[in-house]
Amino acid sequence: MKNVFKKESVGTYLKADSKLVKSLGARDLLALGIGAVIGTGIFILPGHEAALHAGPAVAIAFLIAALVSGVVGMAYAEFSSAMPVAGSAYSFGAVIYGEIVGWVLGWALILEYFLTVSAEAVGFASYFNNNILGAFGITLPKFLSAGPLEGGGINISATLIVLLIAVIISHGASLSKKVENVAVLIKVAIIVLFIIVGIFYIKTSNYVPFYPKEFHTSPFGLGGISTAAATVFFAFVGFDALAANSAETINPKKDMVKGILGTVIVAVILYVGFSLVLTGIVNYKKLNVDDPAAYALKAIHLNTWNKLITVGALVGIFTSLLTMFFGGSRLVYALGRDGLLPEKMGEVDEKFFVPKNAILVATVVQAFFAGMVPLTELTSLINAGTLLAFIFISFGIIPLRHRKDIPNTGFKMPWYPFLPVFAGLASMYFLFMLPAISKWSVGIWIAIGVVVYLTYGLKHSKLQNNTRNKKK
Repeated sequence: MKNVFKKESVGTYLKADSKLVKSLGARDLLALGIGAVIGTGIFILPGHEAALHAGPAVAIAFLIAALVSGVVGMAYAEFSSAMPVAGSAYSFGAVIYGEIVGWVLGWALILEYFLTVSAEAVGFASYFNNNILGAFGITLPKFLSAGPLEGGGINISATLIVLLIAVIISHGASLSKKVENVAVLIKVAIIVLFIIVGIFYIKTSNYVPFYPKEFHTSPFGLGGISTAAATVFFAFVGFDALAANSAETINPKKDMVKGILGTVIVAVILYVGFSLVLTGIVNYKKLNVDDPAAYALKAIHLNTWNKLITVGALVGIFTSLLTMFFGGSRLVYALGRDGLLPEKMGEVDEKFFVPKNAILVATVVQAFFAGMVPLTELTSLINAGTLLAFIFISFGIIPLRHRKDIPNTGFKMPWYPFLPVFAGLASMYFLFMLPAISKWSVGIWIAIGVVVYLTYGLKHSKLQNNTRNKKK
Protein backbone atom coordinates (compact mmCIF):
# COMPACT_ATOMS: atom_id res chain seq x y z
CA MET A 1 0.00 0.00 0.00
CA LYS A 2 2.80 2.44 0.76
CA ASN A 3 3.95 2.12 -2.85
CA VAL A 4 0.69 3.27 -4.47
CA PHE A 5 2.24 6.72 -4.95
CA LYS A 6 5.40 5.27 -6.49
CA LYS A 7 6.25 7.18 -9.68
CA GLU A 8 6.81 5.48 -13.03
CA SER A 9 9.83 6.43 -15.17
CA VAL A 10 9.47 8.00 -18.61
CA GLY A 11 12.09 5.58 -19.99
CA THR A 12 9.88 2.58 -19.18
CA TYR A 13 7.01 4.06 -21.18
CA LEU A 14 9.22 5.04 -24.12
CA LYS A 15 10.58 1.50 -24.33
CA ALA A 16 7.10 -0.07 -24.11
CA ASP A 17 5.70 2.24 -26.83
CA SER A 18 8.54 1.63 -29.26
CA LYS A 19 6.38 -0.80 -31.31
CA LEU A 20 3.93 1.98 -32.20
CA VAL A 21 4.65 3.58 -35.58
CA LYS A 22 5.58 7.31 -35.62
CA SER A 23 3.56 8.61 -38.57
CA LEU A 24 1.80 11.80 -37.42
CA GLY A 25 3.01 15.32 -38.31
CA ALA A 26 1.71 18.77 -37.30
CA ARG A 27 -0.87 18.83 -40.10
CA ASP A 28 -2.15 15.39 -39.12
CA LEU A 29 -2.46 16.46 -35.48
CA LEU A 30 -4.34 19.61 -36.50
CA ALA A 31 -6.74 17.48 -38.55
CA LEU A 32 -7.18 15.09 -35.60
CA GLY A 33 -7.74 18.03 -33.23
CA ILE A 34 -10.31 19.73 -35.45
CA GLY A 35 -11.82 16.32 -36.10
CA ALA A 36 -12.31 15.77 -32.37
CA VAL A 37 -13.33 19.26 -31.28
CA ILE A 38 -15.55 20.22 -34.22
CA GLY A 39 -18.00 17.34 -34.08
CA THR A 40 -21.16 16.77 -32.05
CA GLY A 41 -20.12 19.80 -30.00
CA ILE A 42 -20.84 22.20 -32.86
CA PHE A 43 -23.67 20.37 -34.61
CA ILE A 44 -25.77 19.50 -31.55
CA LEU A 45 -24.70 21.21 -28.29
CA PRO A 46 -25.29 24.88 -29.31
CA GLY A 47 -29.01 24.16 -29.66
CA HIS A 48 -29.40 22.28 -26.39
CA GLU A 49 -27.33 24.74 -24.34
CA ALA A 50 -29.02 27.82 -25.87
CA ALA A 51 -32.45 26.41 -24.99
CA LEU A 52 -31.61 25.08 -21.54
CA HIS A 53 -28.91 27.33 -20.03
CA ALA A 54 -27.77 30.44 -21.87
CA GLY A 55 -29.95 31.64 -24.76
CA PRO A 56 -27.96 33.41 -27.52
CA ALA A 57 -25.17 33.90 -24.94
CA VAL A 58 -24.26 30.26 -25.64
CA ALA A 59 -21.71 31.81 -28.02
CA ILE A 60 -20.00 33.36 -24.97
CA ALA A 61 -20.08 29.97 -23.20
CA PHE A 62 -18.29 28.35 -26.13
CA LEU A 63 -15.75 31.18 -26.21
CA ILE A 64 -14.99 30.74 -22.49
CA ALA A 65 -14.73 26.94 -22.79
CA ALA A 66 -12.45 27.20 -25.83
CA LEU A 67 -10.12 29.73 -24.20
CA VAL A 68 -9.80 27.77 -20.94
CA SER A 69 -9.30 24.55 -22.91
CA GLY A 70 -6.65 26.29 -24.99
CA VAL A 71 -4.68 27.26 -21.90
CA VAL A 72 -4.99 23.71 -20.54
CA GLY A 73 -3.98 22.52 -24.00
CA MET A 74 -0.65 24.30 -23.54
CA ALA A 75 -0.08 22.23 -20.41
CA TYR A 76 -0.81 19.06 -22.39
CA ALA A 77 1.60 20.25 -25.10
CA GLU A 78 4.39 20.73 -22.55
CA PHE A 79 3.79 17.28 -21.06
CA SER A 80 3.74 15.73 -24.55
CA SER A 81 6.99 17.49 -25.41
CA ALA A 82 8.69 16.32 -22.20
CA MET A 83 7.36 12.75 -22.37
CA PRO A 84 6.00 11.65 -25.78
CA VAL A 85 4.22 8.48 -24.60
CA ALA A 86 0.81 6.84 -25.04
CA GLY A 87 -1.82 7.21 -22.34
CA SER A 88 -1.92 11.02 -22.07
CA ALA A 89 -3.16 12.20 -18.64
CA TYR A 90 -2.86 8.69 -17.19
CA SER A 91 0.82 8.33 -18.13
CA PHE A 92 1.62 11.94 -17.21
CA GLY A 93 -0.10 11.53 -13.84
CA ALA A 94 1.71 8.26 -13.06
CA VAL A 95 5.10 9.91 -13.70
CA ILE A 96 4.41 13.16 -11.82
CA TYR A 97 2.00 12.23 -9.00
CA GLY A 98 2.36 8.48 -8.61
CA GLU A 99 0.65 5.36 -9.94
CA ILE A 100 -2.66 5.62 -8.06
CA VAL A 101 -3.26 9.21 -9.23
CA GLY A 102 -2.39 8.23 -12.79
CA TRP A 103 -4.78 5.29 -12.51
CA VAL A 104 -7.64 7.50 -11.24
CA LEU A 105 -7.13 9.94 -14.13
CA GLY A 106 -6.93 7.09 -16.64
CA TRP A 107 -9.99 5.36 -15.18
CA ALA A 108 -11.99 8.62 -15.27
CA LEU A 109 -10.93 9.30 -18.85
CA ILE A 110 -11.89 5.80 -20.01
CA LEU A 111 -15.46 6.71 -19.02
CA GLU A 112 -15.17 10.07 -20.81
CA TYR A 113 -13.78 8.59 -24.03
CA PHE A 114 -16.23 5.70 -24.22
CA LEU A 115 -19.28 7.83 -23.43
CA THR A 116 -18.12 10.57 -25.81
CA VAL A 117 -17.85 8.11 -28.69
CA SER A 118 -21.28 6.71 -27.82
CA ALA A 119 -22.79 10.22 -27.61
CA GLU A 120 -21.19 11.20 -30.93
CA ALA A 121 -22.64 8.05 -32.49
CA VAL A 122 -26.15 8.87 -31.22
CA GLY A 123 -25.78 12.39 -32.65
CA PHE A 124 -24.69 10.91 -35.97
CA ALA A 125 -27.71 8.60 -35.97
CA SER A 126 -30.07 11.53 -35.28
CA TYR A 127 -28.87 13.48 -38.34
CA PHE A 128 -28.72 10.33 -40.49
CA ASN A 129 -32.17 8.99 -39.58
CA ASN A 130 -33.97 12.35 -39.73
CA ASN A 131 -32.32 13.90 -42.77
CA ILE A 132 -30.85 11.13 -44.95
CA LEU A 133 -33.23 8.22 -44.50
CA GLY A 134 -36.10 10.70 -44.15
CA ALA A 135 -35.24 12.28 -47.51
CA PHE A 136 -35.85 8.88 -49.14
CA GLY A 137 -39.09 8.39 -47.27
CA ILE A 138 -37.59 5.74 -44.99
CA THR A 139 -38.65 5.76 -41.35
CA LEU A 140 -37.03 3.22 -39.08
CA PRO A 141 -39.38 1.51 -36.63
CA LYS A 142 -39.06 2.64 -33.03
CA PHE A 143 -37.44 -0.68 -32.15
CA LEU A 144 -34.47 0.11 -34.45
CA SER A 145 -34.18 3.87 -33.91
CA ALA A 146 -34.14 4.18 -30.12
CA GLY A 147 -32.83 2.30 -27.10
CA PRO A 148 -34.88 0.76 -24.27
CA LEU A 149 -34.86 3.99 -22.22
CA GLU A 150 -36.80 5.68 -25.03
CA GLY A 151 -39.27 2.85 -25.54
CA GLY A 152 -37.36 1.15 -28.36
CA GLY A 153 -34.97 -1.77 -28.72
CA ILE A 154 -31.67 -0.55 -30.20
CA ASN A 155 -30.40 2.54 -32.02
CA ILE A 156 -29.11 0.54 -34.98
CA SER A 157 -27.57 3.49 -36.89
CA ALA A 158 -25.53 4.55 -33.84
CA THR A 159 -24.32 0.98 -33.29
CA LEU A 160 -23.29 0.48 -36.92
CA ILE A 161 -21.27 3.72 -37.15
CA VAL A 162 -19.24 2.64 -34.08
CA LEU A 163 -18.48 -0.67 -35.79
CA LEU A 164 -17.42 1.12 -39.01
CA ILE A 165 -15.05 3.39 -37.07
CA ALA A 166 -13.60 0.32 -35.34
CA VAL A 167 -12.75 -1.23 -38.72
CA ILE A 168 -10.88 1.93 -39.80
CA ILE A 169 -9.03 2.29 -36.48
CA SER A 170 -7.97 -1.37 -36.54
CA HIS A 171 -6.11 -0.81 -39.84
CA GLY A 172 -3.59 1.59 -38.27
CA ALA A 173 -2.87 5.29 -37.85
CA SER A 174 -1.96 5.82 -41.52
CA LEU A 175 -5.44 4.93 -42.81
CA SER A 176 -7.09 6.84 -39.96
CA LYS A 177 -5.18 10.03 -40.72
CA LYS A 178 -5.90 9.82 -44.47
CA VAL A 179 -9.64 9.55 -43.83
CA GLU A 180 -9.46 12.28 -41.18
CA ASN A 181 -7.52 14.80 -43.29
CA VAL A 182 -10.00 14.67 -46.18
CA ALA A 183 -13.12 14.65 -43.98
CA VAL A 184 -11.96 17.65 -41.91
CA LEU A 185 -11.59 19.83 -45.01
CA ILE A 186 -15.13 18.96 -46.11
CA LYS A 187 -16.54 19.62 -42.65
CA VAL A 188 -14.90 23.01 -42.11
CA ALA A 189 -15.94 24.18 -45.59
CA ILE A 190 -19.59 23.30 -44.91
CA ILE A 191 -19.61 25.00 -41.50
CA VAL A 192 -18.15 28.17 -43.03
CA LEU A 193 -20.85 28.06 -45.74
CA PHE A 194 -23.55 27.72 -43.06
CA ILE A 195 -22.20 30.79 -41.27
CA ILE A 196 -21.95 32.87 -44.48
CA VAL A 197 -25.42 31.91 -45.78
CA GLY A 198 -27.06 32.11 -42.35
CA ILE A 199 -25.87 35.68 -41.77
CA PHE A 200 -28.41 36.89 -44.37
CA TYR A 201 -31.32 35.29 -42.46
CA ILE A 202 -30.54 36.57 -38.97
CA LYS A 203 -33.34 38.38 -37.15
CA THR A 204 -31.84 40.71 -34.58
CA SER A 205 -35.00 40.31 -32.47
CA ASN A 206 -33.86 36.74 -31.73
CA TYR A 207 -30.87 38.18 -29.85
CA VAL A 208 -33.12 40.03 -27.38
CA PRO A 209 -32.59 39.24 -24.59
CA PHE A 210 -29.06 38.04 -25.35
CA TYR A 211 -28.71 36.42 -21.93
CA PRO A 212 -32.30 35.70 -20.72
CA LYS A 213 -33.19 36.40 -17.09
CA GLU A 214 -34.31 32.85 -16.35
CA PHE A 215 -30.65 31.80 -16.63
CA HIS A 216 -29.32 34.47 -14.23
CA THR A 217 -28.56 32.02 -11.42
CA SER A 218 -25.69 32.09 -8.94
CA PRO A 219 -22.81 32.79 -8.82
CA PHE A 220 -23.16 36.47 -9.70
CA GLY A 221 -25.99 35.80 -12.14
CA LEU A 222 -23.61 33.88 -14.42
CA GLY A 223 -24.81 30.39 -13.47
CA GLY A 224 -26.46 29.74 -16.84
CA ILE A 225 -23.42 30.68 -18.92
CA SER A 226 -21.11 28.87 -16.50
CA THR A 227 -23.16 25.65 -16.66
CA ALA A 228 -23.31 25.90 -20.46
CA ALA A 229 -19.53 26.42 -20.63
CA ALA A 230 -18.95 23.49 -18.25
CA THR A 231 -21.23 21.26 -20.33
CA VAL A 232 -19.61 22.12 -23.67
CA PHE A 233 -16.21 21.06 -22.34
CA PHE A 234 -17.55 17.78 -23.73
CA ALA A 235 -16.41 19.12 -27.10
CA PHE A 236 -12.86 19.79 -25.92
CA VAL A 237 -11.88 16.38 -24.53
CA GLY A 238 -10.20 16.12 -27.92
CA PHE A 239 -7.13 17.83 -26.46
CA ASP A 240 -6.50 14.80 -24.29
CA ALA A 241 -7.04 12.57 -27.33
CA LEU A 242 -4.39 14.56 -29.20
CA ALA A 243 -1.90 14.10 -26.38
CA ALA A 244 -2.73 10.38 -26.39
CA ASN A 245 -1.12 10.27 -29.85
CA SER A 246 2.25 11.56 -28.61
CA ALA A 247 3.92 8.17 -29.00
CA GLU A 248 2.89 8.08 -32.67
CA THR A 249 3.96 11.67 -33.47
CA ILE A 250 7.13 12.19 -35.52
CA ASN A 251 8.26 15.36 -33.71
CA PRO A 252 6.13 15.83 -30.56
CA LYS A 253 8.39 18.57 -29.15
CA LYS A 254 7.28 21.00 -31.87
CA ASP A 255 4.25 19.49 -33.58
CA MET A 256 2.03 18.79 -30.57
CA VAL A 257 1.68 22.46 -29.60
CA LYS A 258 1.00 23.39 -33.24
CA GLY A 259 -1.79 20.85 -33.37
CA ILE A 260 -3.33 21.93 -30.06
CA LEU A 261 -3.15 25.72 -30.47
CA GLY A 262 -4.17 25.48 -34.13
CA THR A 263 -7.22 23.52 -33.05
CA VAL A 264 -8.10 26.15 -30.42
CA ILE A 265 -7.97 29.01 -32.93
CA VAL A 266 -10.13 27.18 -35.47
CA ALA A 267 -12.55 26.05 -32.73
CA VAL A 268 -13.07 29.57 -31.34
CA ILE A 269 -13.87 31.02 -34.77
CA LEU A 270 -16.21 28.23 -35.85
CA TYR A 271 -18.03 27.66 -32.54
CA VAL A 272 -18.73 31.32 -31.84
CA GLY A 273 -19.70 32.09 -35.44
CA PHE A 274 -21.92 29.00 -35.69
CA SER A 275 -23.68 29.71 -32.36
CA LEU A 276 -24.36 33.36 -33.19
CA VAL A 277 -25.83 32.53 -36.60
CA LEU A 278 -27.89 29.61 -35.24
CA THR A 279 -29.51 31.65 -32.45
CA GLY A 280 -29.99 34.58 -34.85
CA ILE A 281 -31.94 32.46 -37.33
CA VAL A 282 -34.22 30.69 -34.81
CA ASN A 283 -35.36 31.76 -31.35
CA TYR A 284 -33.31 29.94 -28.71
CA LYS A 285 -36.44 28.43 -27.09
CA LYS A 286 -37.01 26.25 -30.17
CA LEU A 287 -33.49 24.83 -30.38
CA ASN A 288 -33.67 21.96 -27.87
CA VAL A 289 -33.34 19.38 -30.67
CA ASP A 290 -30.59 16.93 -31.67
CA ASP A 291 -30.14 18.45 -35.16
CA PRO A 292 -30.41 22.24 -34.56
CA ALA A 293 -28.56 23.37 -37.70
CA ALA A 294 -30.76 21.27 -39.99
CA TYR A 295 -33.83 22.43 -38.02
CA ALA A 296 -32.84 26.09 -38.42
CA LEU A 297 -32.40 25.74 -42.19
CA LYS A 298 -35.78 24.03 -42.49
CA ALA A 299 -37.33 26.90 -40.54
CA ILE A 300 -36.16 29.41 -43.18
CA HIS A 301 -37.06 27.05 -46.06
CA LEU A 302 -33.50 26.48 -47.30
CA ASN A 303 -34.01 22.80 -48.06
CA THR A 304 -30.97 22.48 -50.36
CA TRP A 305 -28.72 24.00 -47.70
CA ASN A 306 -30.39 21.75 -45.17
CA LYS A 307 -29.10 18.72 -47.08
CA LEU A 308 -25.62 20.23 -47.26
CA ILE A 309 -25.43 20.95 -43.52
CA THR A 310 -26.60 17.39 -42.88
CA VAL A 311 -23.66 16.10 -44.92
CA GLY A 312 -21.37 18.45 -42.97
CA ALA A 313 -22.77 17.22 -39.67
CA LEU A 314 -22.34 13.57 -40.61
CA VAL A 315 -18.78 14.11 -41.84
CA GLY A 316 -18.01 16.27 -38.79
CA ILE A 317 -19.30 13.79 -36.26
CA PHE A 318 -17.56 10.98 -38.15
CA THR A 319 -14.15 12.66 -37.78
CA SER A 320 -14.81 13.32 -34.10
CA LEU A 321 -15.70 9.67 -33.60
CA LEU A 322 -12.45 8.67 -35.29
CA THR A 323 -10.24 10.78 -33.03
CA MET A 324 -12.03 9.93 -29.78
CA PHE A 325 -12.08 6.21 -30.57
CA PHE A 326 -8.37 6.45 -31.40
CA GLY A 327 -7.55 8.16 -28.09
CA GLY A 328 -9.72 5.88 -25.95
CA SER A 329 -8.25 2.70 -27.39
CA ARG A 330 -4.72 4.02 -26.76
CA LEU A 331 -5.62 4.75 -23.14
CA VAL A 332 -6.90 1.21 -22.59
CA TYR A 333 -3.70 -0.04 -24.27
CA ALA A 334 -1.55 2.06 -21.88
CA LEU A 335 -3.30 0.66 -18.81
CA GLY A 336 -2.83 -2.88 -20.12
CA ARG A 337 0.80 -2.11 -21.00
CA ASP A 338 1.45 -1.34 -17.34
CA GLY A 339 -0.47 -4.32 -15.94
CA LEU A 340 -3.25 -2.22 -14.36
CA LEU A 341 -5.72 -3.85 -16.74
CA PRO A 342 -5.28 -7.39 -18.14
CA GLU A 343 -1.99 -7.62 -20.00
CA LYS A 344 -3.71 -8.57 -23.27
CA MET A 345 -4.96 -4.97 -23.48
CA GLY A 346 -1.33 -3.88 -23.94
CA GLU A 347 -0.60 -6.19 -26.88
CA VAL A 348 0.23 -4.61 -30.27
CA ASP A 349 -0.89 -6.29 -33.49
CA GLU A 350 2.09 -7.39 -35.61
CA LYS A 351 0.36 -6.62 -38.94
CA PHE A 352 -1.08 -3.12 -38.47
CA PHE A 353 0.87 -2.18 -35.29
CA VAL A 354 -2.28 -1.23 -33.35
CA PRO A 355 -3.49 -2.37 -29.88
CA LYS A 356 -6.05 -4.84 -31.27
CA ASN A 357 -7.50 -6.08 -27.96
CA ALA A 358 -7.89 -2.55 -26.59
CA ILE A 359 -9.75 -1.60 -29.79
CA LEU A 360 -12.01 -4.65 -29.42
CA VAL A 361 -12.97 -3.80 -25.83
CA ALA A 362 -13.59 -0.15 -26.76
CA THR A 363 -15.79 -1.26 -29.67
CA VAL A 364 -18.00 -3.52 -27.58
CA VAL A 365 -18.57 -0.98 -24.78
CA GLN A 366 -19.09 2.01 -27.06
CA ALA A 367 -21.43 0.17 -29.42
CA PHE A 368 -23.50 -1.01 -26.44
CA PHE A 369 -23.98 2.49 -24.99
CA ALA A 370 -24.59 4.01 -28.44
CA GLY A 371 -27.31 1.49 -29.16
CA MET A 372 -28.99 1.54 -25.75
CA VAL A 373 -28.69 5.01 -24.12
CA PRO A 374 -30.16 8.34 -25.40
CA LEU A 375 -27.98 11.37 -26.15
CA THR A 376 -29.16 13.58 -23.28
CA GLU A 377 -28.36 10.86 -20.73
CA LEU A 378 -24.90 10.30 -22.22
CA THR A 379 -23.89 13.98 -22.36
CA SER A 380 -25.03 14.52 -18.76
CA LEU A 381 -22.48 11.91 -17.62
CA ILE A 382 -19.57 13.40 -19.58
CA ASN A 383 -17.19 16.21 -18.56
CA ALA A 384 -16.40 15.65 -14.87
CA GLY A 385 -13.57 13.23 -15.66
CA THR A 386 -12.27 15.53 -18.39
CA LEU A 387 -12.15 18.51 -16.03
CA LEU A 388 -10.53 16.37 -13.33
CA ALA A 389 -7.74 15.51 -15.77
CA PHE A 390 -7.48 19.19 -16.79
CA ILE A 391 -6.93 20.15 -13.12
CA PHE A 392 -4.16 17.64 -12.49
CA ILE A 393 -2.38 18.29 -15.80
CA SER A 394 -2.49 22.09 -15.32
CA PHE A 395 -1.11 22.03 -11.76
CA GLY A 396 1.25 19.21 -12.79
CA ILE A 397 3.35 21.64 -14.83
CA ILE A 398 4.83 22.95 -11.56
CA PRO A 399 6.32 19.62 -10.34
CA LEU A 400 7.22 18.76 -13.96
CA ARG A 401 9.49 21.82 -14.16
CA HIS A 402 11.28 20.66 -11.01
CA ARG A 403 12.02 17.16 -12.34
CA LYS A 404 15.70 17.15 -13.36
CA ASP A 405 15.33 13.62 -14.76
CA ILE A 406 12.79 14.81 -17.39
CA PRO A 407 14.60 17.28 -19.65
CA ASN A 408 12.42 19.24 -22.07
CA THR A 409 14.02 21.03 -25.01
CA GLY A 410 10.68 21.54 -26.77
CA PHE A 411 7.57 23.60 -25.95
CA LYS A 412 7.10 25.08 -22.48
CA MET A 413 3.96 26.78 -21.17
CA PRO A 414 4.43 30.60 -21.07
CA TRP A 415 3.89 32.86 -18.03
CA TYR A 416 4.92 30.15 -15.59
CA PRO A 417 3.66 29.62 -12.89
CA PHE A 418 0.68 31.99 -13.35
CA LEU A 419 -0.84 30.31 -16.41
CA PRO A 420 -0.71 26.71 -15.06
CA VAL A 421 -2.34 27.86 -11.79
CA PHE A 422 -5.00 29.85 -13.68
CA ALA A 423 -5.79 26.84 -15.90
CA GLY A 424 -6.09 24.56 -12.86
CA LEU A 425 -8.34 26.96 -10.91
CA ALA A 426 -10.56 27.64 -13.94
CA SER A 427 -11.00 23.89 -14.47
CA MET A 428 -11.91 23.49 -10.79
CA TYR A 429 -14.57 26.21 -11.13
CA PHE A 430 -16.19 24.57 -14.14
CA LEU A 431 -16.08 21.16 -12.43
CA PHE A 432 -18.05 22.75 -9.58
CA MET A 433 -20.56 24.22 -12.07
CA LEU A 434 -21.41 20.89 -13.71
CA PRO A 435 -24.89 19.37 -13.19
CA ALA A 436 -25.04 17.21 -10.05
CA ILE A 437 -25.61 14.00 -12.04
CA SER A 438 -22.28 14.44 -13.83
CA LYS A 439 -20.35 14.92 -10.59
CA TRP A 440 -22.11 12.03 -8.86
CA SER A 441 -21.63 9.65 -11.79
CA VAL A 442 -17.90 10.27 -12.09
CA GLY A 443 -17.56 10.06 -8.29
CA ILE A 444 -19.17 6.60 -8.28
CA TRP A 445 -17.05 5.55 -11.28
CA ILE A 446 -13.83 6.66 -9.55
CA ALA A 447 -14.84 4.80 -6.36
CA ILE A 448 -15.27 1.65 -8.47
CA GLY A 449 -11.89 2.39 -10.07
CA VAL A 450 -10.14 2.60 -6.70
CA VAL A 451 -11.58 -0.80 -5.77
CA VAL A 452 -10.38 -2.25 -9.10
CA TYR A 453 -6.91 -0.81 -8.49
CA LEU A 454 -6.63 -2.14 -4.94
CA THR A 455 -7.95 -5.61 -5.81
CA TYR A 456 -6.39 -6.12 -9.27
CA GLY A 457 -4.09 -3.31 -10.37
CA LEU A 458 -1.90 -3.23 -7.26
CA LYS A 459 -1.26 -6.98 -7.57
CA HIS A 460 -0.54 -7.03 -11.32
CA SER A 461 1.11 -3.62 -11.80
CA LYS A 462 4.50 -3.97 -13.51
CA LEU A 463 5.77 -0.98 -11.52
CA GLN A 464 4.78 -2.61 -8.20
CA ASN A 465 6.12 -6.03 -9.21
CA ASN A 466 9.46 -4.53 -10.24
CA THR A 467 9.66 -2.83 -6.84
CA ARG A 468 8.89 -6.10 -5.02
CA ASN A 469 11.44 -8.02 -7.10
CA LYS A 470 14.17 -5.47 -6.32
CA LYS A 471 13.48 -5.84 -2.57
CA LYS A 472 13.89 -9.61 -2.86
